Amino acid sequence: MSFPRYRMRTPSTGREIIIEGDPDEVYVDRDTGEELDVVGMVLPLPPSKSKLPWAVENLRFCNWCDQLAQRDLNDCPTCGRRMAPLGAA
Repeated sequence: MSFPRYRMRTPSTGREIIIEGDPDEVYVDRDTGEELDVVGMVLPLPPSKSKLPWAVENLRFCNWCDQLAQRDLNDCPTCGRRMAPLGAA
């Protein structure tokens, strides 16, 4: 079973991590022992074939439908067609 990924922050240090989290669990920082604050849910949500978060550096445009898709996908999640290789003009 795949859980959604969350961005979590330690309140005193501001250090952030991304983890697959169970909503019923309490997560603590291993160094300070503080309870982690949930900052946000990381996109894409399950069941996505990509593990990359939706961030500018991880996205590219599909050469068929011009919609954004993660760089680690071969097929566009919007139109389903095979995208051109990275770096191809």
